[in-house]
Amino acid sequence: MRFRSSAVLLTVAALVASACSFGGGTDGAIDGDPGDCVVVDVSVSSEKIQLMIELAEEFNRSGAEVDGTCIFVRPQSKASGLGATLLAEGWDENTDGPRPVIWSPASSAWGAVLNQRLDDDGQPALVGDGAPFMVTPLVIAMPEPMAQALGWPDTEVGWSDILELATSGEGWSAYGHPEWGEFRLGKTNPNFSTSGLSALIAQTYAAADKSENLSSEDLERPAVVEFGQGVESAVVHYGDTTLTFMNNWFRADQRGAALGYVAAAAVEEKSVIDYNRGDPDGKLEAGEEPRPPRVKLVAIYPREGTLYSDNPLFIVDGDWVDAAQKTAAQAFIDFLQLEENQQKVLEFGFRPGNPSVPLAAPISAEFGVDPAQPSTLLEVPEPAVMTGLLDLWQEQRKGARVTLLLDVSGSMGELGDRESGETKLDLAKRAIIESLDEFAADDQLALYTFTDDGQSTIPLIVEVVPMGPASGNAAAIERVLGGLFPQSGTPLYEATQVLYQQSLDGYDSERINALVVLSDGRNDDGSAGNDQQQLQTLLDMLARGSEGQGSRPVRVFPIAYGGDADFPVLEAIAESAASAVYDASDPRSISKVFAEVVSNF
Repeated sequence: MRFRSSAVLLTVAALVASACSFGGGTDGAIDGDPGDCVVVDVSVSSEKIQLMIELAEEFNRSGAEVDGTCIFVRPQSKASGLGATLLAEGWDENTDGPRPVIWSPASSAWGAVLNQRLDDDGQPALVGDGAPFMVTPLVIAMPEPMAQALGWPDTEVGWSDILELATSGEGWSAYGHPEWGEFRLGKTNPNFSTSGLSALIAQTYAAADKSENLSSEDLERPAVVEFGQGVESAVVHYGDTTLTFMNNWFRADQRGAALGYVAAAAVEEKSVIDYNRGDPDGKLEAGEEPRPPRVKLVAIYPREGTLYSDNPLFIVDGDWVDAAQKTAAQAFIDFLQLEENQQKVLEFGFRPGNPSVPLAAPISAEFGVDPAQPSTLLEVPEPAVMTGLLDLWQEQRKGARVTLLLDVSGSMGELGDRESGETKLDLAKRAIIESLDEFAADDQLALYTFTDDGQSTIPLIVEVVPMGPASGNAAAIERVLGGLFPQSGTPLYEATQVLYQQSLDGYDSERINALVVLSDGRNDDGSAGNDQQQLQTLLDMLARGSEGQGSRPVRVFPIAYGGDADFPVLEAIAESAASAVYDASDPRSISKVFAEVVSNF
């Protein structure tokens, strides 16, 4: 890792101690008016957004300037893989926010992926070397009793042990714990998540018995392919962020069921620290008190080696970034490297990017981590190998059995995009069609709609395309979507319960089983029944199926669509099913949100 000279840092320290006229107000708040300042939009991965906002607001108040003009830094959260995709394929500021001047994914590996994608498309690179802001290693998080059953901490544990647990057929019985059932792994989608990408790199190095120089030829070796398929076979679902796993794990822990959710998850060390602090998503809300878990998680540093997420600070070489913004961006980056700001990363569970800053709490055994680890670091593969890895994962990933349940109530006919004139249903149809290419040919896929006829209390739950291989059903779904139209009420609870039960009845243990529910309103089935009782019955049903030995986990992923969607209820449905809710309150965002949902499969 390279750092700027102390002379540069001293210059920045003097700069931020000076004063200048600031057009954004004295508090420097990132949601304030930047006035005539040079605006530096910063796109950062979600795990560091809170810290970046705090430092940006401090910087904005500091009086930093470029040629007499103040600087206004404005961070926004963006998943690393999504940021790379948007920069490569087109960033829509209407739905994706401002294009970044500084891009800070969780790992430099994303810079390599971005530049390779651009090169494949005949475009110039957008990022060069990025100064590391802070670092955190990829670990395998496990509940402490399960790690101890594998011999931890006296015995090193690695990806080969994960493979054995995933493929032996005995599960935890092989380690004297039949009550824990089968081995379940939490792992994010490497196209979106740095943890998922780092885990894919690490397990592939383990399969190739290497720690550097992973090659395209290695990816074609049958043993490497088989190893990857074996690990992926234990995945409960994927997703765009590890926070889904950490939050669901924590909720299960509070019910005394931490050992029944997942047995392990590939996450960053920082996430283990947050979890053991009682703050699983790393962002306490105002008035929220941390609650330590009943069962502690421990960080396993794979014996075959691991990678650091180095959180690089890339100044984007895009045609939307002018010279003043680049100079302002460099001033902010140098500000972040100051020792007092590097000390702050420790408070958030990261290791300082500047190696001259010593490690301290919470990088300690008290929070389930080991400051002496990792002992073996893996080399980030060459860009062409990285894109080859992602292509290979598409073939290795666990198959899916997914039911799409689409609300076609009357309110879906409301205007969704004033500029295009499309209704909410029009936008939802387009989002579904655009997502179909993400399913593998042998994934199982079905489409249902729900509404009522406006005259009786009988829900109209229609099997539009029955369950079948995506190779044929994708085209069938695209064909029939054009004929759907808005109708009447929204029997949300009953439709979800009926399709969830149907998913249980057709459960396939070799696949990720899921139900995606897109709804734009509140439960309205025309009956005078007890909605609360009906909802509670549904939530209890989902909770029983989500964890425990012998369960058939069908994950329910609700999408709260439009401003009138019942987000609290949809969130409760997701939590009971140990999955995640997605927010598409702006109907124009539905394509992006639907892509995030499909990242789970």
